Order: sequence, then structure tokens, then C-alpha cells
Amino acid sequence: MPASPRIVVLGGAGQLGAALARAGGPAVIALGRAEADVTDAASLRAALVSTRADVVVNAAAYTAVDRAESEPQACFAVNRDGAGNAAAACAALGLPLLHVSTDYVFDGRRGAPYREDDARNPQNAYGASKAAGEDLVLARHERALVLRTAWLFGLDRPNFVRTVLRLALSGHRLRFVSDQLGSPTPAPGLAQLVLAIARRLADREAVPRIVHAAGAPAATWHDIAAAAVTAVFPPHARPAVTAIRTDAYPTPARRPADSRLDCGLLLQTLGLTPPDWTRALPRLAAALAAQESDRLLAAPAPATPPPRAREARADGEAPPRA
Repeated sequence: MPASPRIVVLGGAGQLGAALARAGGPAVIALGRAEADVTDAASLRAALVSTRADVVVNAAAYTAVDRAESEPQACFAVNRDGAGNAAAACAALGLPLLHVSTDYVFDGRRGAPYREDDARNPQNAYGASKAAGEDLVLARHERALVLRTAWLFGLDRPNFVRTVLRLALSGHRLRFVSDQLGSPTPAPGLAQLVLAIARRLADREAVPRIVHAAGAPAATWHDIAAAAVTAVFPPHARPAVTAIRTDAYPTPARRPADSRLDCGLLLQTLGLTPPDWTRALPRLAAALAAQESDRLLAAPAPATPPPRAREARADGEAPPRA
């Protein structure tokens, strides 16, 4: 295997895919849906052949958690069937596969961080689709690894931190759930972990079948929002961030109350350390705030002042209208 294996990323236009391309340089070939659609088995296999991949990372996913409740077929087509197609294609071509999954395969009732072998019990369509995708990947490919992560935020695509800062810069009221606990994960840090594991897969090193790789320390959505606002706004101009309970902000999808991931196996078997989101957040928040400020300056002035009652959804989807 060459010193720098050719790493092909499916879902290359997404948040993690973009971070992988940025971190991996020329060794990473990031393929968007137009180049490699995981729901089209034949074209997916052809794309993998043409790239001369050494290892594949499947970061393609349907991630609109609330919308998945009303369009589960579209969600399962990508997260279950697409994952299975990726595994089958890689197995046929003799390519190792790293498949990215989620903390939402768990129900949040354990009362402690979830280990890799804990029982899954997804509470929404998105989580169910990702659990089904895990099963297909592991069944169809002996050289596949499932990597579960959580609460991803970075420089690309919609995400929670971007939504918080967009609302804050627009003068909207900031109220965020404080009774859901999870593992916030900065995309650049996760990208480094994924690349390190992908290289080991390419070198045929022994690795676990399932591993958790998410950020630390544990936090709530309110914690992240408050940290993002603190990182960007000076004290005299800092908007208030109010904590609310889940039942005060109903959403179509039920979310686990405590989906923390235990990443001990990542360190024990691979010698890799989860990223610290509190260290990564200030730089990422500053860059996202600059992007959102530029967007606001470029936008035409509204005919009426914006409503102040908008709030952000935890997964970065568009906030509900007042």
C-alpha cells in the first residue's frame, strides 16, 4: 500500500466530507452526489472503479432529523439502502470501508455514555435508518468499520453553531434546550480521526468493527450556544441565551435525552484521542460569524423587521417561523 493511500469520500459535499477534503489534501477524493450517488448501486461501483480508491469513507447521509419523520422513505433510501450499496460495492472491489453513523441509534436512557456494544433503540426515523444502515454495512462487508459520531459542527453546510450565530447576528431571541446531553464534535477534529483510521484500514491493520469517535466534554445544546455567543460577542454586546426544557420546544422527531458516546475504545485500541470541542469552537465560531455577517450585509433589507421569536433546531435545520 502506498504511503498516502487514495481515500475516496462518498458524501464529499457534506459537512464531514468537506472537512476531510480540507484535511487530507490531494490524498482525498471527495465525491458529491452527482459523482457518486449511493442510492444508485451501478453508478456507485463505476465511480469507485474510476477513482482507483485504496479505501472508502461513506459520509453520505440524509441528516434532516425532523424532516425524516414526514419522508422516511427518502431517509432510508440513503441511510440504509445507500449504506448497503456502498458496503456491497466495496466488498466486490476488495476495498476497505469506513462508514459514518450516529449517536441517534441509541434511546438516551442508559444514564451513562454509550459503549459500542450497548443495545440500540432509535427513537426517530433518522436513527432507525442509521441503525439499519449499520446492520447492512457489517453484514455485507468483512472489512468495514462503523464509526459513530455525534452533534457535528464545522465550517461547511448548516449546523447548530452556524444557526446560533445567524440568529444572534440577526437579533433573534436565543432559547435552547438544556436537558439533552451529548457529545459535540468539531468537524476538523473528526476529520483527522477518520483519516487516521482510514489509513489503517488501507494498511490492513486490525481495527474494531464498531468504534465511537465524538467530541468531549459532554454538553447540552444550551451549553454549545452559550459558548458560541461568548466566543464571538464582546461582553457589552453579548445577547442572552436562555435555557429551556425539551417539552417547551416540541419537534417532529423525538431526540434522545442523553446520547453521550464512550470513546474509550478509540484510545485503547487505536491510540486516538477524541477532539475537545471547547478548544475548537472559538476559531470555528469566529469563521462562521464572519460568513454569516457577510451574508447579512449582502442580503437585501427586509420590508419589515424580522420576528424576534425564532429559535434554532438542534440539528441545524431551518428554525421554525414565529
